Amino acid sequence: MKKLGFGLMRLPQCADGSIDLEQVKHMVDDFMAAGFTYFDTAYVYGDGASEKAAKTCLVDRYPRESYQIATKLNGWMGCHDEESAKKEFEVSLERLGCGYIDYYLLHAVKEDNLHFYNDWHLWDFIKEKKAQGLIKHIGFSYHDQPELLDQLLNEHPEVDFVQLQLNYADWENPAVSSRRNYEVCVKHHKKVIVMEPIKGGTLATPAPSVADVLKKAEPDMSVASWAIRYVASLENVIVVLSGMSNQEQMDDNISYMRDFVPLTAQEQEVIHQVQDIMASLDQIPCTACHYCTPGCPVHMPIPEIFEAMNRNILFGNKESAIKRYQRVTKETGPEDCIACGQCEAACPQHIAIIEQLKRTQEAFS
Repeated sequence: MKKLGFGLMRLPQCADGSIDLEQVKHMVDDFMAAGFTYFDTAYVYGDGASEKAAKTCLVDRYPRESYQIATKLNGWMGCHDEESAKKEFEVSLERLGCGYIDYYLLHAVKEDNLHFYNDWHLWDFIKEKKAQGLIKHIGFSYHDQPELLDQLLNEHPEVDFVQLQLNYADWENPAVSSRRNYEVCVKHHKKVIVMEPIKGGTLATPAPSVADVLKKAEPDMSVASWAIRYVASLENVIVVLSGMSNQEQMDDNISYMRDFVPLTAQEQEVIHQVQDIMASLDQIPCTACHYCTPGCPVHMPIPEIFEAMNRNILFGNKESAIKRYQRVTKETGPEDCIACGQCEAACPQHIAIIEQLKRTQEAFS
């Protein structure tokens, strides 16, 4: 299996906000024609729209044995008890219409939500579905510290793989612990699937000081290619997911991953250089996953507010950042925050959201 996976979380949209199925079909065709076969979705992506799009654009158009499909059971969003959590598997299988799931994950496991997966016996549930032949490989996506990951892999040696947030910006970031989590998986002989290799797109458009270094080192390669190739070069990584949202991103990823070449020692030194530069920038590490927004009682557009702040931090263009901030806070802004903390509990990046909202308000007031 080639190492590039098609992440179906951030699909292209039509003007009305629905998924542009015709464009997705074209992207799927190009992806498959280049020899790539791994597609990643989840029960909660787009309230089911992502899984339905996978059926329309992939499952209904290609032989079942020609691709691998991954989806996820979310035990803390969209369900309220053990029965409704387990029902997600049946719903996903129906939405996808693919007969069985190649890679099935417990979704976004971390200390704050682990009790749902434990108390509702979801580890045993996915193991049973695997025994029934309805799942080929079981695993979980993870957003927490290496000590807990080590504990989970000791308690659940039956899992086949772990999905981790790995990228060169978070490699030594203590809030994400990319390197240390990867090393725990290596210790337990678990294969790794990579999510957020481009950190929600931010590593495709980094600060000019970072982009300049990468372009100088390899003028003909996209800035994003460095991020994908960095994690794809890791020995235990079997798939790197890229949430491609347009044809241009698809074409670029295929161009350098069709015949993947790991980073050379010289290229690794370039990455070390940009890691040092990025460590000096005080940006908000938001990936725009929007896990923080569904439960917000005041409907705060948190990722969009942080995007405006980062635009100011990274590019120093305060005028543009203020215009963006004013546009996204017409209905609700940081001043409306009631500091309930639900967003911080949901954030996989462990961002101090309430504090950062205050910081942003002060910067743009």
